[in-house]
Amino acid sequence: MDLFDKCHAYTRAREVQALGFYPYFIPLQQTEGTEVVAAGKRLIMAGSNNYLGLTTHPKVRSAAMEAIRLYGTSCTGSRFLNGTLELHRELERRLAAFVGKEAALVFSTGFQVNLGTISALVGRGDVVITDKEDHASIVDGCRLSFGEMKRFRHNDMASLEKSLQSCDPQAGKLVVVDGIFSMGGDIAPLPEIIALCKQYGARLMVDDAHSIGVLGGGRGTAAHFGVTDDVDLIMGTFSKSFASLGGFIAGDEAVLHYIQHTARSLIFSASMPPSNVAAVLAALEVMQEEPQRIERLLAIAEKMRRGFQELGFDTGASQTPIIPVIIGEDMAMLQFWKALFDAGIYVNAVLPPAVPPGKALLRTSYMATHTDEQLDCILAAFEKVGNELGII
Repeated sequence: MDLFDKCHAYTRAREVQALGFYPYFIPLQQTEGTEVVAAGKRLIMAGSNNYLGLTTHPKVRSAAMEAIRLYGTSCTGSRFLNGTLELHRELERRLAAFVGKEAALVFSTGFQVNLGTISALVGRGDVVITDKEDHASIVDGCRLSFGEMKRFRHNDMASLEKSLQSCDPQAGKLVVVDGIFSMGGDIAPLPEIIALCKQYGARLMVDDAHSIGVLGGGRGTAAHFGVTDDVDLIMGTFSKSFASLGGFIAGDEAVLHYIQHTARSLIFSASMPPSNVAAVLAALEVMQEEPQRIERLLAIAEKMRRGFQELGFDTGASQTPIIPVIIGEDMAMLQFWKALFDAGIYVNAVLPPAVPPGKALLRTSYMATHTDEQLDCILAAFEKVGNELGII
């Protein structure tokens, strides 16, 4: 068989494109936060991870432009060699203090944080244990490690305990969970997970990609539960609440020192450009100076969750600004997505294997900068389409 035969045999996406229901790789011609322009049409954006609405904040924009003026557009090298600026170090110090850890380490993307951290820490004879709904970057980090990977049922503590019990008592053990799960919008029960980790001698890493800027006054899931000292590693990304690109891992200084010198995704990748670092620093300042943004975001999430449920939609176990609307059958979901797009509402279409079969959903997510009028428009569009398609 020729290596490329599988490429020519792959027809699923083209079939959906031919039907006019293809929901991916849509080029945006303009983006202004809560509204975007696609295919010459203005839409309300209800599918972004720009939770605090900081991508258009004047302070964040100004900081990014000033960094380009001072440092240029790129560091043209890895953190390990010529790509570390004092700006990177300043960000690491401030992030560590923000999330309540001794040290932090900045990577070029959030995906690389999980790849590098997990593969560096989990070696031969070690075990990494993950929730079945953890992000793909966690799964890939486990695959790159030389340790054994075990998975437990989503947020099921009996299943987690069974996985821990099955480990060699002498093995090093790392449990990795999302703080907020990116598709369902539910929260990992950290107090219960911590109790099991302590009982079985496991370390705990929490991926707070969707929690930083949202939970715990913006400090993440551990702060939300008041268990920061019991979480060994806190991971976060900059492409969401921080309105930039990149990611970080925070924890004990000795552990971070080891990761810094062994994580291949850090050592062999170019560092974050100065403009991205400066944007994160400015976003962190705004987050701390304007706590009302987080308060507004959580109020919006409650309004929308209640609104969908009152209309008769299934929002799963969502507790956060990520609110899935579970449709079920794949084509019904795609038809719903297209009708919303035509009505001026942009949401994300999610199909298996990102969700279980028969659980296709529309992933909606919200920003602190959404207006009440925009939110009402979103609910009205869902009601209209839901009735037309017989979903509600």
